[in-house]
Amino acid sequence: MLTHDVQKRPGLSAPGATTSAGAAGDVDTGRIRAALTSRYQELTTEYEQAMAQSQVLRLIEGGDTAGDDQADSGTKTAERDAAQSLIRSILDQRAQFEHALARLTAGDYGRCEGCAGPIPIERLEIYPSATTCVTCKQSRERRAA
Repeated sequence: MLTHDVQKRPGLSAPGATTSAGAAGDVDTGRIRAALTSRYQELTTEYEQAMAQSQVLRLIEGGDTAGDDQADSGTKTAERDAAQSLIRSILDQRAQFEHALARLTAGDYGRCEGCAGPIPIERLEIYPSATTCVTCKQSRERRAA
């Protein structure tokens, strides 16, 4: 089952180490790359499992549906929609981690895309694919509302 990445990921902070970006001065780039890559691989596995489950649903639905009543049809539609939503969510998270890895390679990881200031290490520990500081994130959400 897909869980939001709100728990601390071990291995993101290492007191005394520095990054090439220098944004969060106590972060070890190698450990971050390993943590981001690990989560990306977990999401890839979740994606493959979700796709397999989606295929099973299609096979089940592919049978004779002539005798289905409205409730059966509605249940199948809800299951199909939930499976597709899960797949989209996993793909979105994978894209976020790909972006974080690209920023790490470019030396921009840990810098806010909005104000170019440092993203606090506590935010990166909780949300390793964060691209904005809390202030910029809140500003974006207010504008979107």
